[in-house]
Amino acid sequence: MPNNKVPFVDLRAQHDEVRDQIDHAIADIIDRSSFIGGNYVSTFEREFAAYLGVRDVVGVANGTDALWLALVVSGVKAGDAVITVPNTFIATTEAITRLGAHPLFVDIDLGTGSMDMEVLGKFLAEECAREDDGRLMYLKTKRCITAVLPVHLYGLPVDMASLMKLTKKYGLPIVEDCAQAQGAKYLINGEWQRAGTVGMAAGFSFYPGKNLGAMGDAGALATNDPELAAKVRWLRDHGSIEKYIHISPDGWNSRLDAIQAAVLSIKLKKLDGWNSRRRQAAALYREALAELPLDLPVEPEYAEHIYHLFVVRAPDRDQLYKELGTRGIGVGLHYPIPLHLQKAYESLGYPRGSFPKTERSASSILSLPMHPGLNQAQIDQVAEACKEILRAS
Repeated sequence: MPNNKVPFVDLRAQHDEVRDQIDHAIADIIDRSSFIGGNYVSTFEREFAAYLGVRDVVGVANGTDALWLALVVSGVKAGDAVITVPNTFIATTEAITRLGAHPLFVDIDLGTGSMDMEVLGKFLAEECAREDDGRLMYLKTKRCITAVLPVHLYGLPVDMASLMKLTKKYGLPIVEDCAQAQGAKYLINGEWQRAGTVGMAAGFSFYPGKNLGAMGDAGALATNDPELAAKVRWLRDHGSIEKYIHISPDGWNSRLDAIQAAVLSIKLKKLDGWNSRRRQAAALYREALAELPLDLPVEPEYAEHIYHLFVVRAPDRDQLYKELGTRGIGVGLHYPIPLHLQKAYESLGYPRGSFPKTERSASSILSLPMHPGLNQAQIDQVAEACKEILRAS
């Protein structure tokens, strides 16, 4: 194995850029012994809300809880159905099933890896019907559809303008999964907006490897509805509006701690610069890999990609994955088994072949190294290795 390895991510290098600030903040929190809630949490909530351009951000324990709480306050109840895609991490659907609701999958666009708006439109028109009471029903199961959960996968936003037209027509709220899209943008009515700002609510994950990552688990919910934000604030804290005063038995313990909030505030100031460096690395990849038999990430005119992951599709993915690994190049598979084919969701009754584009994508995708510190030499090393492997196969 070569000595000059190319890491898939490099969190150490990223933290080195802000290490002094993080050390100072953590020392201050230790000195104050103020670990849960407090000024660091409220400051991050204000700063991230201002960055996104939304009215409220509520910090929570992790991104899965953020999605779950977003669905709760959007009105999804046990027995309902929520439309999403099978091409995502299981946290998306865990948030649905934790409520006692049911994921209802539609296929993806093969180029973007995101929800296909034509497929969704056809599904809503042909497989759903409006009941006398105004609810939208999935004809096959007679379940009420109460939300659409688009996933801004790999850092590329969904075609939200098209989605908003469909959801308005059918009266469905949107809850955005922004776990991989911190700082990404979509074009709405001729204006660029941050991902997570046009749905009823949005859930963000700050898992350490995200574009904006904490030093542990952390998440946040974003919304422009002050009533929803207020409800999330007491839901995340044992149904409590003040200490020992509980207004609901439906609360939970999902608080963002002060250390993670402090780290996120420090990193937030670097996020746009880090995302810009990711975009520059993606451009170098495109140039270096242009002549190879790989399908490279697309960037539609309605979106600004922030490349949480740089995912290609390869004709013999498994061989490329193995050979790159032997050359010391970090690679990943995001995600090799679609959710409808996972044992966890076999009860939904989707047989193999139900979502052909999702299944085709899952068998061919490969995530190449991507992080803000990726340099030209490393990209060239990855590209040369890909050339050697693909030409030999």
